[in-house]
Amino acid sequence: MIILSTKEIQKSYGMDLIIKDASFTLQEKDKVGVIGVNGAGKSTLFKIIAGIEDRDSGELYLGKNMSIGYMSQFLDFQWDTTLWQEMLKVFSGIIGIENKLKGLEHEISSMKAGTDEAKMESLMKAYSSLQQEYENNDGFAYESKIRGVLKGLGFSPQDYDKRVALFSGGQKTRVALGKVLLEKRDILLLDEPTNYLDIEAVEWLESFLKDYKGALMIISHDRYLLDNVTNRTFEMENGRILEYEGNYSYYIVKKDENREQAQKDYENQQKEIARQEAIIARYRQYNREKSIKQAESREKMLEKMERLEKPEALPKRAHFKFEPKLRSGNDVLRLENVSKAFGRPLFQNFSLEIKRGDKVALLGPNGIGKTTLLKIIAGMLKPDKGTLRFGMSVFPAYYDQEQESLSTDKMVIDEIWDAYPELNQTTIRNALAAFLFQGEDVFKEISVLSGGEKSRIALLKLMLSKANFLLLDEPTNHLDMESKGVLEAALSGYSGTVLFISHDRYFLNKVATKVVELTPQEGKLYDGGYSYYLKKRELFDTDDGSTNEPEKNSEVKNDWLKQKEEKAKERRQQKRLETIEDEIEIAEARIKEIDALLGQPDIYSDHIRCNELSEEKENLCAQIDELLEEWADMQ
Repeated sequence: MIILSTKEIQKSYGMDLIIKDASFTLQEKDKVGVIGVNGAGKSTLFKIIAGIEDRDSGELYLGKNMSIGYMSQFLDFQWDTTLWQEMLKVFSGIIGIENKLKGLEHEISSMKAGTDEAKMESLMKAYSSLQQEYENNDGFAYESKIRGVLKGLGFSPQDYDKRVALFSGGQKTRVALGKVLLEKRDILLLDEPTNYLDIEAVEWLESFLKDYKGALMIISHDRYLLDNVTNRTFEMENGRILEYEGNYSYYIVKKDENREQAQKDYENQQKEIARQEAIIARYRQYNREKSIKQAESREKMLEKMERLEKPEALPKRAHFKFEPKLRSGNDVLRLENVSKAFGRPLFQNFSLEIKRGDKVALLGPNGIGKTTLLKIIAGMLKPDKGTLRFGMSVFPAYYDQEQESLSTDKMVIDEIWDAYPELNQTTIRNALAAFLFQGEDVFKEISVLSGGEKSRIALLKLMLSKANFLLLDEPTNHLDMESKGVLEAALSGYSGTVLFISHDRYFLNKVATKVVELTPQEGKLYDGGYSYYLKKRELFDTDDGSTNEPEKNSEVKNDWLKQKEEKAKERRQQKRLETIEDEIEIAEARIKEIDALLGQPDIYSDHIRCNELSEEKENLCAQIDELLEEWADMQ
């Protein structure tokens, strides 16, 4: 069933036509990946669908009673609201029902037996109706749902009472994402939801979206997520929507096939038109009655021919290359027992050696201190203890994911020129053109640039630095697919050294030659790329300790014992989960029995018996809440 459709939607900002012709339909179970270069109009389309912006022309149809959930980029939180209070707003309707039920319970229990039976019956009917509505909306489970989503997005119970206004920008984005996921809308619009999520949170989000019952439209540059979640792909290109009936990998193959076939068909038709025109000209040249008729016949045939449009050129791609000015020594960086805390310890006694040419990925959950560690290495922060030593001729350069080093009041060309005043205008303009800033674009203020455009400016400054040791904090954030591919190629061919943070698993797999997993107690080095790291984490698939690679006997034994303990723990956990589900089922069955009893005149007229049953029901509800909480924590 079609629940959303658009027809020939157009949208302009001033003289810039952003969307020329957006036409598509959305079925109730569709999960659609929306892709395209930065500035293609993806976010604008979402805002039009969500009713935040008006379209200039075109039609938009939304199915009857269909609701839309949209993760806004403009986050509006009250300054004194805690995380838990903010999440409870999603369930204000259920909480309202809950309060009414408590009020009715109090009113029913306070009535004396045998008095005003008509009122008692009315109250019981109202109570029964509200109770049914409460159960239909999973009223008993909303707190557990909140805990499950917050845990999946990387929040701990210690965060529940913190004010949202004090959270970082990335944390606030996760709060907004959590709220929209809990709303259970018929259509979910997510604009870059994996920004600021660590890998574990991205994997959790993938699982959540796979199981989501409604329709989904998601703008994302996460190629793994798109492959795992979506069943259709919409590409926004040159102001139009091109539909592909498959996930991202299908789109990549089909797009190339379609473009190649369209170009071939167009060229063949142009050859045929040229051939026919040459024949017509020859017939005309003969200037005989028969030849003129033949020419006219062929001219009519050409007029009736349906002319194919020339395939539009692909959007321009950025092209650049990192080239260090000097070659560093073989020893690039040595960290010994580095520790850092901000109120609480982030990491302790972290040691690491980096050699020339290494491409080291720094992994770990959000809040563990990855960015802090990068800033310590960049000289922006000092460690609480430990030592940091660079090797000979090492010149580091730092890429900040927040682009705080950019001056928002400067024009693009001035931002680059002020950083590198020794370069002439031609060199600056050529460098900007390589990063897709041409013509009047170079005179735009930084403040009006998109996130992807700001990222390209920051990467350009990094390239011009000629550094031989790059420190990159989430360099793929805000970059489109094409730009990510260019960056991957540039870093893979870079002769210098790289230490980087990224949650983009595809990017990690392409660039990293070593992986460091940061924990509060240590940093564990995996001397191989991201695929090697994943295999090492999952070496043992059976209880017999068989491995895919040879290991030292002591390491094998320790890993095997650890794996065996974990599997035993999983079995115990599974058994407890089954027990919890049985206990919840028994409690819910008893609640239904109590509701039936409370509906009987001889029971609700018996004040003492009514109170006993209400108290038993309240205890059962509390028991279910506790069981659901335990169940959610074990997921």
